[in-house]
Amino acid sequence: MSQLSIEVQERAEHGTNANRRLRNSGNIPAVLYGGGKDTVSIQVDRRGFLDLLKKAGSEHPVFLLKLAGTGQERHAMVRQLQTDPMSRKVVHIDFQRVLMTEKVRVEVAIELKGLAFGVKNEGALLDFVLRAVEVECLPGDMPRQIELDVTPLHLGQHVEVKDLVVPEGVTILGDPERVVLALAHPRAEEAVVGETAEPEVIKRGKGEEA
Repeated sequence: MSQLSIEVQERAEHGTNANRRLRNSGNIPAVLYGGGKDTVSIQVDRRGFLDLLKKAGSEHPVFLLKLAGTGQERHAMVRQLQTDPMSRKVVHIDFQRVLMTEKVRVEVAIELKGLAFGVKNEGALLDFVLRAVEVECLPGDMPRQIELDVTPLHLGQHVEVKDLVVPEGVTILGDPERVVLALAHPRAEEAVVGETAEPEVIKRGKGEEA
C-alpha cells in the first residue's frame, strides 16, 4: 500500500457559517476520532485530498495525517464522506484513527470480470446478489476490491462467499454459504417456489471448460 500523506490543520471555528467559509477557501471540514482519544476537529485542503483519494482507488483509503506546525502524525482511515446532493462535492470527512499493526473491519466491493459462458451461450441471466463483503485485515493489507472471474460459469450454477479468492492476510466475515451471484434461466422467476432444483455450486477454478 502506497503512503498517502496529507497535512491537516486544527479547526477552531465551528458551525454552518464557519464551515461555509472554510469550503469557500478551498478546504474541507473534517473530524478525527477513535483510538481511545478525543475527537478532534480538523480541516484538509480540498484539491490535495481529492487527488490522493483518486490515487488511492479505494473506498477506505488509509492516510497519514500530519498536523501542521507540529511533529504529530497519525494514520487514519476515511470512514465517511459527506457530499452535497446537488453539486456532489465533498462537504465533510470522518477520519478514524487506526494502528497499522491492528486489524480493522471494512466492506470491500466485489468486481466481476469476464462474460459468463452461460450468459454468452446458454441464454442465462446473471443475478448479482451480493456486491460487497465485510473483511478483516491489517490496514496495509486492505484490498481495493475482490475480483470474481465469471467466465467459466454455466446456466444453473452459482458462487457463494466461500468461493471468493482474497489476498493472504484478509479474512471474509459473515455467512460463507451466502450466494454472491447465480446464473438463472430468464423464466426462472415464473416457476413455482419449491419446484426449481437447487443450483449446482461451482468452485472457482474448477468449472467446466467452454
